[in-house]
Amino acid sequence: MAIYTPEKVWWKPLGREERLWVTVAAVWCFFMFFMLIGWYFLGAQNLPTKAVRISTAEYKVLADAFVEANKVGEEKNVAIVHPKPGSDIYLIAKQWQWSPILELEAGQTYTLHVSSLDVQHGLSIQPINLNLQIFPGYDFIMKITPNQAGEYSLWCNEFCNIGHHLMTGKIIVK
Repeated sequence: MAIYTPEKVWWKPLGREERLWVTVAAVWCFFMFFMLIGWYFLGAQNLPTKAVRISTAEYKVLADAFVEANKVGEEKNVAIVHPKPGSDIYLIAKQWQWSPILELEAGQTYTLHVSSLDVQHGLSIQPINLNLQIFPGYDFIMKITPNQAGEYSLWCNEFCNIGHHLMTGKIIVK
């Protein structure tokens, strides 16, 4: 209930300044909307990934076969793999670990497959700032060409339970 009863015509037409600001805001909204569409095509900021449905059991079989075929060592009970250039490489997210450790060659192209075996995870590759959301039941596929030698850290950037802060991994580019 209002303290004062409103006038019979309780609204008033917009004044000149108000019309100006409403017009500026509307034009800006339309401009930004069309910029989103344009930036999608011109910005080259969207990752060239695709996702396919796959059961976690099927993905685990593929990833385990990949590790067995390409294993060259082990670090802290995590396999180190060195796949052939141009091949499919598999990365597994599971609480609280990324596996295997990928040892790749600079300048070579690989097809990276990433999936989770348990819950939603976030893949963050640093220092190149690549970020993806990883879900169980989906195989996220992308072409990668590491162009600079070094060691890249993998981090989970989606809270995945009590050991989330321990979920790290790495990619070694030679």
